[in-house]
Amino acid sequence: MARALKAPKLKNLPARLPIRLPSRPRLPDPNEPDQFEEMTLLEHMEELRDRIVKSVIAIGLAFVAGIFLAGPLLRRLQVEANAIGGFDVVSPTDPITLYFKIALYIAIGIALPVLMWQLVGFLVPGLTKKEKRLLYLSMPFVVLLFLLGVAYAFFFAAPRALTFLSTFMTGIFEWSPEGNAVITFFLTLMLGLGLAFQLPVVMFILAKLGVASPAKMRSFRKYAVLVLLILSAVITPSTDPFNMAIVFIPLYLLYEAGILVARVFARKPLESPAST
Repeated sequence: MARALKAPKLKNLPARLPIRLPSRPRLPDPNEPDQFEEMTLLEHMEELRDRIVKSVIAIGLAFVAGIFLAGPLLRRLQVEANAIGGFDVVSPTDPITLYFKIALYIAIGIALPVLMWQLVGFLVPGLTKKEKRLLYLSMPFVVLLFLLGVAYAFFFAAPRALTFLSTFMTGIFEWSPEGNAVITFFLTLMLGLGLAFQLPVVMFILAKLGVASPAKMRSFRKYAVLVLLILSAVITPSTDPFNMAIVFIPLYLLYEAGILVARVFARKPLESPAST
């Protein structure tokens, strides 16, 4: 007769499963006490070295993709610059130099999330919980606005500016732009507008820290217009009013949006400004 098999007794098992799984990562609580880990200067330098190495590796891996994307992007720039006969070159090495320069810029753009992550990771340990919370809440909007500024420059501002410049007094000037000058033109606008589009985030942070209230920002509107005009002149590679207007108009709209954002989301500062 076959014997009945008994299930083995499992030992050292928890009496019951946990009621719920660990919660997802949460934002730092500004009411909790701050705890800072002391590091020596050598430890800071080692951490900085490690993060730089990781950033370089990320750019190196992205550079492989940049090599394949550089050709199509150069052809796109040629069309946007209205350089029908191709870019003018000065040095015999300009074609290959410009090609790999474009590939490097593409690689930096692809690796930008890694670069920002390494930068934030290096800065966060020295911030208070309130500052960390403010940084984490602002980061998505920083990335989004930077991409919007770059996209506005690449797809609208730079092409419109080059179209205007290429059709200016065509009976006197022959339009044959240099490749390096066109690339610099695009990069200047893309980087400048990408940084300038951070204006609402900067205004939100200033209001949240109690440095400038939304009412004070509204009262400084006329001075802000002057500053934005100067900033537009710095960002715009050319000095004509048409191209300055292409840059100034979105910046002014962002300033008004920054006042609205500060008024809605930063009514209560993290810390009250020091009384005088």
